[in-house]
Amino acid sequence: MIEQLFGSKTRVKLLGLFYQNPNRSFYVREITRKIDEQINSVRRELANLLSIGIISSDTSNNKLYYEVNQKFEHYDALSEMFGGATKSKRNKKKLKSESASDVEGDDLSVENIETFTDEHIHNIVRAGNVRLLVYTGQFTREDGVSVDIIIVGDMNIPNLEHAISQLEEVEKKELRYCVFTPEEYMYRKQVNDRFLANIILAKKIVHLDKDNYLE
Repeated sequence: MIEQLFGSKTRVKLLGLFYQNPNRSFYVREITRKIDEQINSVRRELANLLSIGIISSDTSNNKLYYEVNQKFEHYDALSEMFGGATKSKRNKKKLKSESASDVEGDDLSVENIETFTDEHIHNIVRAGNVRLLVYTGQFTREDGVSVDIIIVGDMNIPNLEHAISQLEEVEKKELRYCVFTPEEYMYRKQVNDRFLANIILAKKIVHLDKDNYLE
């Protein structure tokens, strides 16, 4: 039904990919792998979406990247249909955060479950009491940062390693990540730690910041 409404199965898959990852950009072969469609079909539908204004493109490191155009006049409507973000925000329930000593690897508040539509982000959050989750580095084409995922929280390390491993399989590349306890993060921030300062200033995707660590 939805394929008939939007013209093709490939176009529907592309809209799902872009609206579920509104702060990420993708190159053609990466898109082809992720949605499992023929490259010629992908190129044709990308051209269609570009001409409409639903997505935009730019060149980096001799590759052409595509991302959703968040200024498109019907962005909110399409985001609700394909991304699920608007619906999640409406249904979001407020729960008191559990203390670090009470959190086990499988514990997760309803707030976290309903906020994240990406299962791999969901799995990382399930690995402990996550206070901050940031993607940078390879996710944002930020060459000056030596890490791809930053996590602040009290984590179940085996569960976290499993979640990262699953994400690496999807991304088809090794991901660099670091984990800070809340106390360690605040100490590094107070002493103007250069590594942390570079992360804060870098281009990044903030998936979760419960305690306004980045302010």
